[in-house]
Amino acid sequence: MIPQLRFLLIAFVISVFYCPLTGVLAAGEDDSVYITIGRHKISGQDTFGAKKAAVTDALEKAVQSAFVSVVSQKKLGENLDFLYDQLLAHTMDFVSTYQVINGRAHNGAYLVGVESKISLDRMKKRLHESGFFNQARNNPKVLLLIAEQGPGDMYPRCWWWQPDGQSHPPLASIAEKSLQALFDQSRIPLVVTGNNYPDPASYHVVFSAMDDQAAAMALGQALEADMVVLGMASAQQSANRMGDEKTFEADVSFTMLDMASQKAELHTAANATAKSTDARGAEQALVQAADNAGLALKKKIEGFWAQALKEKRAFDLYVEGDNFLTRFIALKHQLKDIREIEDISPRELGSSHAIMEVSYKGTPAQFANAVMLKTFEEFGIEVSVVTDDAVKIKFVASPDNNAAPQAQASQDDTNVIAPQPDTSSHGGESITGQGIIQETLQE
Repeated sequence: MIPQLRFLLIAFVISVFYCPLTGVLAAGEDDSVYITIGRHKISGQDTFGAKKAAVTDALEKAVQSAFVSVVSQKKLGENLDFLYDQLLAHTMDFVSTYQVINGRAHNGAYLVGVESKISLDRMKKRLHESGFFNQARNNPKVLLLIAEQGPGDMYPRCWWWQPDGQSHPPLASIAEKSLQALFDQSRIPLVVTGNNYPDPASYHVVFSAMDDQAAAMALGQALEADMVVLGMASAQQSANRMGDEKTFEADVSFTMLDMASQKAELHTAANATAKSTDARGAEQALVQAADNAGLALKKKIEGFWAQALKEKRAFDLYVEGDNFLTRFIALKHQLKDIREIEDISPRELGSSHAIMEVSYKGTPAQFANAVMLKTFEEFGIEVSVVTDDAVKIKFVASPDNNAAPQAQASQDDTNVIAPQPDTSSHGGESITGQGIIQETLQE
C-alpha cells in the first residue's frame, strides 16, 4: 500500500509545480482545500466504474475531514451516525469543486488522488438546520410582551395587564406575530408560543402598568426566559388620502430586558406607512414597521448573547449534607435545566460531600439565585456561602419531614430515585458513594 501512496503524492507534487491548477488552489472564504486518496476494487473489467467509485471514496474522506474541523471532539464521538447518515449520504452537497490529480489500477483496485474544495458554510448550515448544534441552548429563550393599539382600539391591547379592570380576550398582536416569525427563522426559542398565554397571577406576578419592567422581568424569570422583549405598536389613519385610498402610519418600539443583569439592555424603534382603501393598510404598516425594528433587534440580541456567552465564568461549587448521595443525584438532575451552566467538572468526590468547578454564564450570585428556584420533594437546600469564587450548598430536611423519625426519613430519601444497590457488603460507604457520584456526573 505504501508504494501506491508514494506514487500518488509524487504525482501531485509534479502536477503542482509543472501544471498549476488555475482557479482551483484558491479557495473561497468558506471553502477548505483537502487532498485525499480513494480506493475501490475493480469488478471484472469495469475500470471506469472503479475509478468513479474511488473518486467518491476520496471525496467522502474530504467531507469527513471538514466535519472534524467544524465540530468538537465530543460532538464527533456522539454523532458518528449523523456523519454517515446525513453528510456522507449527500457528499456532493458540500463539494464546491474537485480535480483528479492522478490515478492508476494496482493489484485489482483503482487508486486515485483527488484535490477538492469543501464548503464549510454549507456544512455548517446543514448542521444548524438539522438541530445538530442544539440551537435551543446556544440561543436565548425569549418572552414577548408586545402591546398593540389599532385605529379602532380605544386602549392598547395586551394579554398580561388590563386597565381599570377591563377584560379583553388574549390578542396576538400583528407586531408580535412578525417577531415570532423572525425569531423562529433565526432559531431563537420563545417561552410562549401561539395563543398559549399564561396568567401572570398564577406565578404571583402583578403588573402595575402595561410597561411595568420589574413585573415583566419577574414573569420572565418564572417562565425561565433569558430575555423579555417589552414592546408597543400602534397604527392610525393619517389625514393624507387620494380618492378612495387612505394612508396609515405605524410606530413600533421594542426594549430587551436581560434576566441576568435585571435591566433594559437594548432598544429599537421603527415607523412605516402604507396605503389602502380599508383598515388593512394599518396591518400592512404595522408589519413593515415591526419587521424593520425586529430585524434590528434580532441582530442586537445575537451580538449581546454572543458576548454574554464569552463572559461566562468559572467558580467552585461545594455541596454537603445528610443523605448525600440520593440528594446529590436529585440536585444534579435539576442543574441540567439551568441553561446558563456550560459545564460542571468534579474536583473532589466523597460519600458526604462534593466539590465541582462550574462554568456559568453569569455571576456566582446569579447561579445561587437560579438554584434557589429549584424545588425538591423530600428535602431543601441552603445556600450558606456566596463569594466571587465559590458557592456552598447544604442539604437540609424539608419542613414537612422534620417530625418524621430518622429511620423513616432515610427510607423516604432512598425512594426519591431508583433503588440503589445494597452497600452493606461492599466494604465501606465512601468507596461506593464515590462510585455513584462519578457515574452520575458522567451521565
